[in-house]
Amino acid sequence: MINLLKLTTVFFVLILFSCKQEEKKVDTIQFIESPANGISKQPYLFSNGNDVLMSWTQKVNDSTHTLNYSSLMDGKWTVSQEIAKGENWFINWADFPAIAKNNDNIITHFLQKSDSATFAYDVRIKQTMDNGAVWMDDQKVHKDSTLTEHGFATILPYKDGGFFMTWLDGRNTKGDEGHGGHGGSDAKSGATKSNKKSPSENKAIVAMNIRTATVLPNGEVIDDILVDNKTCDCCQTSAAITPNGPIIVYRDRSDEEVRDIYISRLVEGNWTEPKTIHNDNWVIKGCPVNGPKADTFDNTLVIAWFTAADNVPKVNLTFSDDNGENFALPIQIDNGKPIGRVDVAIIDDKNVLVSWMETTENGADIKIIKVNKNGTKSKPFVISSLSESRASGFPQIELVNGNIIAAWNHVVDKKSTIKTASFSLDVFNM
Repeated sequence: MINLLKLTTVFFVLILFSCKQEEKKVDTIQFIESPANGISKQPYLFSNGNDVLMSWTQKVNDSTHTLNYSSLMDGKWTVSQEIAKGENWFINWADFPAIAKNNDNIITHFLQKSDSATFAYDVRIKQTMDNGAVWMDDQKVHKDSTLTEHGFATILPYKDGGFFMTWLDGRNTKGDEGHGGHGGSDAKSGATKSNKKSPSENKAIVAMNIRTATVLPNGEVIDDILVDNKTCDCCQTSAAITPNGPIIVYRDRSDEEVRDIYISRLVEGNWTEPKTIHNDNWVIKGCPVNGPKADTFDNTLVIAWFTAADNVPKVNLTFSDDNGENFALPIQIDNGKPIGRVDVAIIDDKNVLVSWMETTENGADIKIIKVNKNGTKSKPFVISSLSESRASGFPQIELVNGNIIAAWNHVVDKKSTIKTASFSLDVFNM
């Protein structure tokens, strides 16, 4: 009887201990009151290692939206500041504004309709040179006047207070034809070899292309360059500034509808011929609306991406030790049912954080994992549960001073608000 009582006591102690451990894990996430008001969506996080900024769009009425931003100070968001306001903006779950900071210079962009066609819109940039006190007038980053799609822009600090930009450009397309509506398509298994044409041929191809440019602190746009003349229509772009110069990564599109992730590097003033980071050989007859994300630390470049080659969905991660010239074999990081919508935040030259969305019985989870270049992975950590629908958008993560900042769309009764949270890297040691 005494032994039984002791065993029972130990059993209950273990249960209580286990419960406390679970509570501790849940309590490691500190939710931060969002600066966004009303119906808001499309959060985008930027960090330079010290500053953290978040931009988002906010609905005023059925036809009017504002672009706002806030800075994270002492664990709290500053009062929201309105950057721009418009009645003819393109507001979409997959194509959203970005923000970046370089010293006191801040730049952001929004998407403005150029025609009544659904996917006719421009990338308009807006800058401030005094940390947000006064904003310049907005302007198009691209100089063509076609009434076609321009979007999925990436912006990074670059050179003497300026910014590097890349975006998808539809000047050679015919507007809505064959676009698919940013909705994605079902994967079709198969493999084929890409048959791309070089941009150097200067031959117009009726397809979406990817371009880059530099935006000077005074707002002047220079070095508008075509890098790839045929890309996937509506997957997000990504980029990184390595010690050797900028790189861009994006979903390519071959003549045979292979849509793998490609990279191009700016080397001695010229963009290298685009090449795949790994031959997934994903053949899909429509855009999957699932772009890659890249980050860099010293000479290490990491890229995460979603693929569903052979009808098997995966989130993969790859490391490069030479700024993107060569890549190691991919490391699969998902738990078997990924939706994709990835983000990355590199810790050092050997470790990186990867976030993604994974389906569950009741919707989806935002998961994050720590991965070492040798393939070692931590247990995944669930940031939040949410809907798996398009309305949930693309969750964001940034790493600053050992803390992870996360932001995502929170949708209830078809109304969207923004949730933000912070937690320490220590969660991966629990």
